[in-house]
Amino acid sequence: MSDPARDRTEARVRQAVARASGRPAEGLPVRRLAGHASMRSYWRVGLPPASRVVMVMPPGARPEEITSGGPPPVDPFLDVQRWLRAAGVRVPAVEWASLDDPEGGLLVLEDLGDEMLETRLLAGDPAEPLYERAIDQLARLRAHAEAHPGGCIAFTRAFDEKLYRWELDHFEEWLLRAWKGASLAPGERALVDAAFDRIAALLAAEPRGFTHRDYQSRNLMVLPGGEQAVIDFQDALLGPRQYDLVALLRDSYVELPADLVDRMLARYLARLAEAGGPRLEPGPFRAAFDLLTVQRKLKDAGRFVFIDRVRGNPGFLPSIPASLRYVREALGRRPDLAELQAVLARHVPELAR
Repeated sequence: MSDPARDRTEARVRQAVARASGRPAEGLPVRRLAGHASMRSYWRVGLPPASRVVMVMPPGARPEEITSGGPPPVDPFLDVQRWLRAAGVRVPAVEWASLDDPEGGLLVLEDLGDEMLETRLLAGDPAEPLYERAIDQLARLRAHAEAHPGGCIAFTRAFDEKLYRWELDHFEEWLLRAWKGASLAPGERALVDAAFDRIAALLAAEPRGFTHRDYQSRNLMVLPGGEQAVIDFQDALLGPRQYDLVALLRDSYVELPADLVDRMLARYLARLAEAGGPRLEPGPFRAAFDLLTVQRKLKDAGRFVFIDRVRGNPGFLPSIPASLRYVREALGRRPDLAELQAVLARHVPELAR
């Protein structure tokens, strides 16, 4: 049975490719690609190696997890893509763009294939070389951004106390209440609120710089020569140095051995300094990494329930256990959060010591 909405989208993406290439595209095959948690949709038009990927943005699209403020003054994807490319980061080329269409924006992008870091791991590639490349690129990017701050929208928005706190509330609303069916007693509420306020304040006080926000195994494309290209960067903003490391090394989709995580953190500190960034003490750096793990993975666990209940996409529910394991392990390394762990574990047993 024909789907008029899908038929219309397929016609639009073919037309966009025709405009980008200057050649007719009526007969080209169209296939929708996995869009993960994004409200944008992605469509492959044509056959490799001549195919393109078209990003379809819903009307009035905004950054999806940055909820305060009005619409951005520029298109975040195009703006950050330009900045990353100038910084030497491999990103998909933009071949054509139409942002003012009342049916939603269209971007025709270079097709980088289907090989993500995650899929190469599942195929049996050794993990260490893949993560070394990812770490080295991240360290170079951060050092460059700290030496040349400014130049794209990411430098105009930041993780602040309000945003960290909102994300922690997101965990309580969706994981604790909606998923577990639990509610905090008044005494528990006071302790959790105080702990969440303190976490948000400590993280907001960390030095800020360019942060991809979701630098993880599904957003790193492994190209035929081994180079890694970065995608899904439109929500970039200012955040702590550890944030992208938490996204990569505490990935809800890929769990890494503890010794590999330790080696990658040490490698990052070495490569950051070699690239002209600061020389940082490993102890305080790891403590902030663990605190960010608590904050980010609590938010992720709640977000996955939200995506299921609100967007009707249950595909991320299997990633909740890994997220909670990360939180439990990080809480164990932060004795100052022992009371918080005890309260949360009453309602979320997966967090118990």
